Amino acid sequence: MPDGGNKQLRSWMFVPGNRDRFIQKAKTSGADAILLDIEDGVLPAEKPDARRMIAAALPQQDFGPRRYVRVNALSTPWLQPDLEAVIVPGIEGVCLTKVVRPQDILETASLIEGLEKKRGLEIGKVRILAAVESARGLMNALAIADAHPRVIGLMFGAEDYALDLGLGARREKEAAELLFARSHVVNAAAAANVLSIDGVFPNLDDPEGLVADVRQARRLGFTSKSTFNPRQIDVINQVFSPQPDEIEYARKIAAGFRAAEAKGDASVAVGGQLVDRPIVLRALRILEVIGE
Repeated sequence: MPDGGNKQLRSWMFVPGNRDRFIQKAKTSGADAILLDIEDGVLPAEKPDARRMIAAALPQQDFGPRRYVRVNALSTPWLQPDLEAVIVPGIEGVCLTKVVRPQDILETASLIEGLEKKRGLEIGKVRILAAVESARGLMNALAIADAHPRVIGLMFGAEDYALDLGLGARREKEAAELLFARSHVVNAAAAANVLSIDGVFPNLDDPEGLVADVRQARRLGFTSKSTFNPRQIDVINQVFSPQPDEIEYARKIAAGFRAAEAKGDASVAVGGQLVDRPIVLRALRILEVIGE
């Protein structure tokens, strides 16, 4: 599954684009990617400052994380000035918010291409991360993911989705009410061979809830998770990295299958489990992540 580069993308952190101090701190936050924000994290009156600060920061060479910008929705008057400001050297992609139909992607891709040409940037290099944040967007998730080659992934906007459905303000335990939506986003992304990024866990004072939520996201098949706070990054990175027991079992599967293959067998029992090619490929994927 593509991630837009060689490094595994486990954690994506939103950073307010109108706070230069936060932008500078994000460079060494430990997040795999950052989403410099011009949307919900920035009041309308401060969006011009956010555009200016982000445009100045993107070309800087001392970033550790990958650089994306969360822009306003196509339905707002702010998307065009957002893109005008941030399609500059250093940007890897934009997170297009509140995507409801494939046409949203096509129109945004066209705007980006025009700016790439205008500024002498490589055509097609700026990617699009599509935020699915409504019931209609969810139903169109696969078509959105398939809409254009620029699409690198789907991000689930849990809070806006819950608002659209009329759910309560407080999440219940492991957010069972969001299970269908989260699974649907994962399956749509997998079908389109793009990334799937889970929404944020909003309670900063519930470390046990965070761990449970991140673990559930990984079990559901998300490739990564988003956060608003650097305090959550270590947990996200740890859970979305191969665990020691997973690595050891993957090694046993790979070794056992190679031995069986050498004898002409298409499957082998490892630790009491029948292992055939799909399981082997999953094991090899884990070993590939750690460079084996």
